[in-house]
Amino acid sequence: MTRLLWCLLALFAVSGWASAQAIDPLPFKSRVEEVRFQHLTKQLRCMVCQNESLADSNAELARDLRHAVFALMQVGKSDAQIKHYLTERYSDFVLYDPPFRRGTLLLWLGPILLLLLTAAALIATDRGRIPSRTQARQEEPW
Repeated sequence: MTRLLWCLLALFAVSGWASAQAIDPLPFKSRVEEVRFQHLTKQLRCMVCQNESLADSNAELARDLRHAVFALMQVGKSDAQIKHYLTERYSDFVLYDPPFRRGTLLLWLGPILLLLLTAAALIATDRGRIPSRTQARQEEPW
């Protein structure tokens, strides 16, 4: 029984090492290149998960896109060229920080418009419910 417990404990200890490994190790030429890759993939959205970056996602498409980004880096493409390559194929949705232009106008101004409409609706409904001070004084019986 003790031997079984020790084996299970060793199994759990070793399984932690596997999860601590990188998602998809790539052969970087230098530490600077690796940092650039990490920075770039943190700015790009996984198209499957949508709430995770390419760097954090375990989805197969994210893995393929990481390899594409790595290959483009090896060819000598700049970050802007890599982002342009991905937005050509996946639209601005792949970017966490899409550019401000006519196509993304609602995306940028939508929250502000929604806030203003909500405030206007609250003010309009409260005006009908709250009596003014003069009305309250006139209704008092004494």
